[in-house]
Amino acid sequence: MTRPKIALIGTGGTISSMGRGPFDIADYATLGKVMGAEQLLAFWPQVAEVAEVIPVPYKAVPSTALGPVEWLELVRLCDETVAKHPDIDGIVITHGTATLEETAYFLSLTVKVEVPVVVVGAQRPSTGLSSDAGMNLANACRVAGDPRARGLGALVLLNDEIHAAREVTKTSTSRLQTFRTPDFGVLAHADADGIAWYRRPLRKLGRETEFDVRKLDNLPRVDIVYCYAGADGAAVQAFVAAGAQGLVSAGFAPSFVTPALGEVMIAAIKAGTPIAASTRAGSGRMFYTTRMREAGFVNADNLNPQKARILLMLGLTVTKELAELNRIFSEY
Repeated sequence: MTRPKIALIGTGGTISSMGRGPFDIADYATLGKVMGAEQLLAFWPQVAEVAEVIPVPYKAVPSTALGPVEWLELVRLCDETVAKHPDIDGIVITHGTATLEETAYFLSLTVKVEVPVVVVGAQRPSTGLSSDAGMNLANACRVAGDPRARGLGALVLLNDEIHAAREVTKTSTSRLQTFRTPDFGVLAHADADGIAWYRRPLRKLGRETEFDVRKLDNLPRVDIVYCYAGADGAAVQAFVAAGAQGLVSAGFAPSFVTPALGEVMIAAIKAGTPIAASTRAGSGRMFYTTRMREAGFVNADNLNPQKARILLMLGLTVTKELAELNRIFSEY
């Protein structure tokens, strides 16, 4: 059987990290040893059994160091990689799990290449006993080389499970099954005898979207306001003063906030700062009530706050009109 040809872009993270020994699965980051793509492939030579992998150097850092600037660089790097290697079947991006879901969702909305893009991480460093790094890496290459993965946006692969970037989130600090899709479940499983697919995302992705960020140097600033009992509007005022062009409300389920916070948010909306209403619950749609609609909040649908932030950032590259932002959130 012909092996697929896969480009591996390394960004660092736990999957690429080395600890002091087999039981160092918590303090390894203090050692500062993070492998690049080529080193990672040398550490896990078994991956060559499932794919011909071309290492693409990028960065070797914790995912806490990655953000909008790096997201834009990765979009361009995907373009450059396909242009340089037009015969590749897919792209795998290694990534730390802290912000993996955010990078994956951004790429899912903005990458225009036709080949599959799979974002993969690990909960234990490569040197850890029973590390999930090697199997995750091999499975990500298998998925990226599967023609059925085309057109699904950026996919997330960990623990033999394949998730849609829009829906997946990290749910546990250290368990191997940390990545979950709360409302809908996995798209597929990377099993020993093949990739078993069960469903496809319906929202617009990649080449279908109106977001072309390849010539941008940065994105509009959007901050998240977390709601809690007794919250006032200080955070809203601080974020606006710091230059926020939009905000996301991480409200009580199903989307409400305290009266004091709501008052300041409505004032900010009237002054021209769009606010997308999400919920801190981690699951379910926000309720776009008459009160929320009349106040001018953007309906974040079922996106969690960190995903709503990404879509609002991209939406603001196109429009600041409430009706158009609501359209964007309903389509993506």
